[in-house]
Amino acid sequence: MKMRGARILLEALRCEGVNHIFGYPGGAVLHIYDEMIKHAESLGIKHYLVRHEQAALFGAAGYTQATGKTGVALVTSGPGGTNAVTGVANAFMDSLPMVVFTGQVPTNLIGNDAFQEADLTGITRSCVKHNYLVKKVEDLAPTIKEAFYVASTGRPGPVLVDLPKDMTAQELEFSYPETIEMRSYKPQTQGNPKAVRRAVEAMLEAERPVLYIGGGAIHGGAHDEVRRLAERLNLPTTCTLMGLGAFPASHPLSLGMLGMHGGYWTNMAVNNCDLLISIGARFDDRVTGKLTEFAKGARFIHVDIDPSCISKNVPCDFPIIGDSKVVVQQMLDEVEQMVGHGANITPRQGWHDQIAAWREQHPFWFKEDGDIIKPQYVIHELHRLTGGKAVVSADVGQHQMWTAQLYGFDHPRNWLNSGGLGAMGYGFPAAIGAAVARPNDLVVAVVGDGGFQMSCNELATIKQYNIPVKILVINNGYLGMVRQWQEQFYEHRYSHSNIEVAPDFLKLAGAYDVPAMRATKASEVTAVLEKALNTPGPMLIEMQVAREENVFPIVPAGAALKDMILA
Repeated sequence: MKMRGARILLEALRCEGVNHIFGYPGGAVLHIYDEMIKHAESLGIKHYLVRHEQAALFGAAGYTQATGKTGVALVTSGPGGTNAVTGVANAFMDSLPMVVFTGQVPTNLIGNDAFQEADLTGITRSCVKHNYLVKKVEDLAPTIKEAFYVASTGRPGPVLVDLPKDMTAQELEFSYPETIEMRSYKPQTQGNPKAVRRAVEAMLEAERPVLYIGGGAIHGGAHDEVRRLAERLNLPTTCTLMGLGAFPASHPLSLGMLGMHGGYWTNMAVNNCDLLISIGARFDDRVTGKLTEFAKGARFIHVDIDPSCISKNVPCDFPIIGDSKVVVQQMLDEVEQMVGHGANITPRQGWHDQIAAWREQHPFWFKEDGDIIKPQYVIHELHRLTGGKAVVSADVGQHQMWTAQLYGFDHPRNWLNSGGLGAMGYGFPAAIGAAVARPNDLVVAVVGDGGFQMSCNELATIKQYNIPVKILVINNGYLGMVRQWQEQFYEHRYSHSNIEVAPDFLKLAGAYDVPAMRATKASEVTAVLEKALNTPGPMLIEMQVAREENVFPIVPAGAALKDMILA
């Protein structure tokens, strides 16, 4: 049976197991939306209408961060596509598997400056894993198959498929390929056995090792293997911002997060280690600080599926290209083989005692101040009341760092945030995607008053679909992290960081018919949180916190980890 290209697209998505799409219609994609409603029952795909295209991409990102499945977004041509670019760049920086469909003007009008035309393949070339412009309807189904394969294999990332309107109108018999073969794209999953053996030998010899886990361990599903490796070799283990949850925060070997806002004991351990074992991390500048001073004197093991990441920032002594789960299992097998041949595993008690002393010397702390709400206390209570089991999505800024420091994630895919791009406005739409994907789990969006105002129109989305996201607004009346930098590094010149005019968030939520609660005193925090978290459906919770509280520790930009400011 012949069908329109628009129907072919939707049937291909059904074949890929897609159940949810986040999108916003427009002229260039109307054939797709027409087929979507005509065949809604047979397709089994639910579409969520967001209120801005960027939120469609952030929703798809939250969906994939919370599940590991490939997220799908659909937007129209021109401004629809350009509004989505920030979401594409965010997925690229954080290695999130997504397929983004953008409308395009008909093929005969491409290059003619037609209404709502934009060169989306050209615009996104630097921030996608791959992109396609479909010029023949015969290529549509194979392109979609290829797009999902590229997005989800190797180092995951966003793939954009640009669809001229005539490609969705032309008819063709539907045929979907069962497999895909790309000669130029064959990701390496198995680590070189000799390289693995050398790395394990280095781990057994090291006196002061640190295991350093990034988001790649979560993408690869390597959390169990990482935990077993750490336990088998008595390895103190730290996670990046994107790697939180890949190793249980409550585990005795856990050091928490390292880097610009990492713990004092964590950064000191990394600074003084003799071997740093990196699994699925890319040595981001927010982790390393001054590169020439980072883990000076240590040797580096680097496991990554992306060869371009190896030695890109830090020269690597033991490079291993491969999938994190596969390679760490290879390491575990090699350890057992070496132990069987007489190798010893040392407890390294002196090293653990030193780290414990650093932790005791400078723990995370905050000073209570009467009935003024300290944001750290809010996060502490959120963890206590949820048992640390909520899916938490953060926006970008101080609240993000306090949550990363204090919430304590024991499981992967419960921590969602924009790590690489640092996109304000991410937290709330990403929480929508997570709640769609995991309807039985408590999902909390921890956002600042600045970032929330970039996406607060999505209150309409959670109301329309009754999506039970709890929005926790940490309201300090500032662009908090900007203000902190201006205080510490710009001599208190608060240039345009004071939010002088802001909405009454309870009235704003009320305008969308979303329930809301507020705490203005520390004595109100627990009761407000408890009631709000236990109320079914969506809820906005505003916490009016201390205006000029700062995040500590902090490593100044360009400084070494050892030069962190503690208070």
